[in-house]
Amino acid sequence: MIKLAIIGVGLIGGSLGLCLKDKLGDEIFITGLCKSENSMQLAQKLGAVDFASADIEKVVSDADIIYLSPPVLQIVPMVKKILPYVKSGAILTDAGSTKKYIWQELQKILPQNIYYIAGHPMTGREKSGVAAANKDLFKNKAYVIVKNTGAPAEAYQKLMQVLTLTEANFTELDIEKHDRCAAIISHVPHLTAAALVILLNRAGNDLDSCLKLIGGGFKDTTRIASSNADMWADICVTNSESISANLRELQKILGEVINAVDNHDRQFIHDYFIESKARRDKILETVERKFDPN
Repeated sequence: MIKLAIIGVGLIGGSLGLCLKDKLGDEIFITGLCKSENSMQLAQKLGAVDFASADIEKVVSDADIIYLSPPVLQIVPMVKKILPYVKSGAILTDAGSTKKYIWQELQKILPQNIYYIAGHPMTGREKSGVAAANKDLFKNKAYVIVKNTGAPAEAYQKLMQVLTLTEANFTELDIEKHDRCAAIISHVPHLTAAALVILLNRAGNDLDSCLKLIGGGFKDTTRIASSNADMWADICVTNSESISANLRELQKILGEVINAVDNHDRQFIHDYFIESKARRDKILETVERKFDPN
């Protein structure tokens, strides 16, 4: 029997638990660390875990694999708390959206007989908590695994035997490249979506009229602005270099557009939209060809 401990049975951790219980049933025993009595009861009721507790020792002491899915800045402090109870040979993996910061800190505290394999499922919803969990959340979504954290091949194989049951599209990246790419694909878009909401909120006397015009375009573009604030604050702090560099590049692009709009340069604006559409269509075609099973 596989023994898995989930630290943070929220959207990601809860979805993993639901998926693995659905696939493995009694072949896996899942324990979950939850903050409140309500969240413990809900996690068990939904079937995301077999046992939930706020007692760290009870949750992790017998686990073969420990899945860390709290906000990024809570991962290292949590590892420090659980280490006294983690058994030799256990595998730690995580769902953190930034990798460099976590690995830099974990290197300082992990003993040689406990292995860390960095991970990042590129999935989620604007809702949070185990109530929003879904057993198919990972299916066909990108899932980054970072192998260069010193774990032996046997540990990697053992972890992947479990994670592949999620039916995610796994890809390997080194830590530096992961953080750079995540900034472009995920982190900056979240900040931009939030900026569009704040822009609307600064409409002054026009706000009520603007609200009457809201339709699918605004809702689709800003959907991710409803994501968890704690999680995203941690991401920005721990991947600041890549995020700020790409925000400056975005600022440069918007500056070019502002200049074209100010000068009524229709050709520039037209070419801007043509280039963007062509590139987006090509990207989606490539992604669907590679990853869409249908």
